[in-house]
Amino acid sequence: MADQKYDVLFIDFYGTITTGDKRAVEQTCRMVVEELGLTMPAPELAIVWGRRFFEALETANDGAFRNLFKLEVETLVETVEPMIGKFDPLPFVRHLKRYWAAPALQPEAHEALEALDLPVCCVSNADTEDIVAAAKLHGLRFDGMVTSEDARSYKPDAGIFRRALAEMGVGPERVMHVGDSLHSDVGGANPLGITTTWICRDERIFDVGEAQPTHKIKSLLELGSLRS
Repeated sequence: MADQKYDVLFIDFYGTITTGDKRAVEQTCRMVVEELGLTMPAPELAIVWGRRFFEALETANDGAFRNLFKLEVETLVETVEPMIGKFDPLPFVRHLKRYWAAPALQPEAHEALEALDLPVCCVSNADTEDIVAAAKLHGLRFDGMVTSEDARSYKPDAGIFRRALAEMGVGPERVMHVGDSLHSDVGGANPLGITTTWICRDERIFDVGEAQPTHKIKSLLELGSLRS
């Protein structure tokens, strides 16, 4: 990315650098349906739970902050209890947590990150212990890392991006943010004047967003061709 106008690259983690959680969510929903005897099909549960989860994220910032694990527990209970009554959500959410701590990398991730010639800050809706474990597992090192748990703010809320701008000492006009979610990544960075690049993965979780990115790519290797 030489000879371009950016001083820092912000990049999402799950679904962008790693594979997305689509498969983990689908597996978890199948477990819920089978073990609890739900009549709702697993794909429908994934959508209904997902919508409730995204709604919860919108109101879980600042003083109302809860980490991802707690939000997944809360929203799964809110989704399933009206159908069957009380149940233990922890075994199901722990299945998701195992993905967060040990996701597979996108095949081009190491090559693409090593080719970048500017500082990279990972900006992720994540519980800090999980993303730190995942980065260590795959030998990934970033010049900065800001999680939702650090900032008490979930993308698309502006707080997490402002925390990253402050930590990297850069203005929004000098940053490009890369992520796989139109809702969280593009929808959060656009209003701050941060250039956005949407990586449109074939295997993506249900996305409620409709924000328009500055750039659209299919692989992280395409970042080298983006300029201004």
